[in-house]
Amino acid sequence: MLKQVIGKVLSKRVISDSGDKLLLPCLYLPTSSFHVGRVHCAPRSFFGVEDFLDDDNSRPYTYKKEKKSKSPNKHVSFKQRTVAYMEPFTLDVFISKRFVSASITHRVTCKQVAVAGTNSKDIKAVLKSRSDIPACLSIGQILAERARDADVYTASYTPRERDKFEGKIRAVVQSLIDNGIDIKVYLD
Repeated sequence: MLKQVIGKVLSKRVISDSGDKLLLPCLYLPTSSFHVGRVHCAPRSFFGVEDFLDDDNSRPYTYKKEKKSKSPNKHVSFKQRTVAYMEPFTLDVFISKRFVSASITHRVTCKQVAVAGTNSKDIKAVLKSRSDIPACLSIGQILAERARDADVYTASYTPRERDKFEGKIRAVVQSLIDNGIDIKVYLD
């Protein structure tokens, strides 16, 4: 509406010339009204779509929301802060219907120190089956050799939520222990 009023006034060219000064008609806009001179609609983004902000008005809704902790001021114990440095290597075992894979990873740098799996060419040719107990024992033995070559003699293992510490997983861990790698198993 304001745009239309200004457009009409300027289109009529109501300009008075008093000497050397040009006087343009002025419109008085009160700024102490209900809206206090603010824009009534949300500003548009670069792409012409409004950015709807999340709960704390920090990011547009298209960004991935991080999980908010239920108690942000919760105390983190000394052990929780230092366990990644005290026990820096973790064992990860993955067993599917077709193959077995295991790796030892450094927690701080997230680099894999030693990896063994029945899908690799050298191991695949030797094994009769790629997912049975003898395959798990051989994977543990090969992983232990590769870990010792990388000067890793201890690691910690926490099974995934869906995994039980029995059968094939236990065979891989037991094979590592028998071949000189000290594995600390955390069962919840």
